[in-house]
Amino acid sequence: MNEPRKRAAAARVKTLQWDPADYLEDASDVVAYLEAALEDGDLQVIAAALGDVVRSKGMAAVAARPGLGRESR
Repeated sequence: MNEPRKRAAAARVKTLQWDPADYLEDASDVVAYLEAALEDGDLQVIAAALGDVVRSKGMAAVAARPGLGRESR
């Protein structure tokens, strides 16, 4: 396939947004997801994974568990 055709084919590829928070349904999913992030060792990956977990459960629910308010630091 020549170059212009390759570019035209690539331009037609449709992608969908994927959010890992949509797939963290129970505690075992969360544990496996965080373990994978920790194994990677990259602090940005770990921070993103923690953010995904919080979004999957809702910030208010995560903050309420240890007895903190949503805005507590």
